[in-house]
Amino acid sequence: MNKHFTLKQFRYFLAVCDTGSIAAAARLVNIAQSALTKSIQELETTLGAPLFERQPRGMELTQAGYRFEAKARQVMSAVTQAGAITHDDDRELTGSITIGVTSLMAGYCLADLVGRFQRSHPEVRVEILEDSPPFLEHLLINGEVDIALMIANALDDKALQVQTLSTSPNRVWMSSSHALASQNELTLEMCVGTPLIVLEADRMEDMQRAHWRRHGLAPDVRVRTSSLEAVRSLVGMGAGISILPDFLYRRWTLDAERIEVRKLRDSIPGTEIGLVRRRGARNREVIDQFVQLAQNPGVNTRR
Repeated sequence: MNKHFTLKQFRYFLAVCDTGSIAAAARLVNIAQSALTKSIQELETTLGAPLFERQPRGMELTQAGYRFEAKARQVMSAVTQAGAITHDDDRELTGSITIGVTSLMAGYCLADLVGRFQRSHPEVRVEILEDSPPFLEHLLINGEVDIALMIANALDDKALQVQTLSTSPNRVWMSSSHALASQNELTLEMCVGTPLIVLEADRMEDMQRAHWRRHGLAPDVRVRTSSLEAVRSLVGMGAGISILPDFLYRRWTLDAERIEVRKLRDSIPGTEIGLVRRRGARNREVIDQFVQLAQNPGVNTRR
């Protein structure tokens, strides 16, 4: 059977993904909740699979929903790029750009951004260098990397400047059978007596240690790992909880273990995703175009 979709359906679907709520999505796209609900139902009927699980606290993507979200964002990104084409500028952008990226950014934020840039500017040579935050900062200062995609919270170097692309809230991850899953919201104090699994990548542990210290609490850390999939699997099997930014969240592990998330009532800064450049670096059109594309609202870091 041929499946036919409209751009409006993609737009409405992504609005629900981004807000996690029919009511909030309806306000975002300025239509009635009933019309938005009908659009999502028609989309699910056409696909032959549910895209969301309706929960008391909002709309949660199913596995099919996560797969469809990725395709929908590709479609809307392509539409945005097509709309940006002008007929009065036939000059093709050339040159090169070296982009530094951390491990988390490489896995969750890089592909869409670089893909859209290369589709827009196919004559530009793009080089990617993945490394740890301290080494990327060193390369930026030395001019060996033009720009870096990083978690920017812990950046404290006067020689560098950050352009924040998005801020992702931190939430508590746990297995669906965990005792804390009965709570709609949690506090750090409620999490203290539960084994904690810590992701060490991209200075995540340093940032979280500061959160615990600020609230005068000492968590029960049982596992430290640089592997996000290890965190996901351990949480899914019930070995402990973890506190991580929303853009990393996927409802299932590779082993199909289900993971729940809960909001934190404590005042904890979100995780900032940003582009980092050397302060005072010479402006180049290639870099300016990359930054402009990255700041386009079509770029996605939330789950």
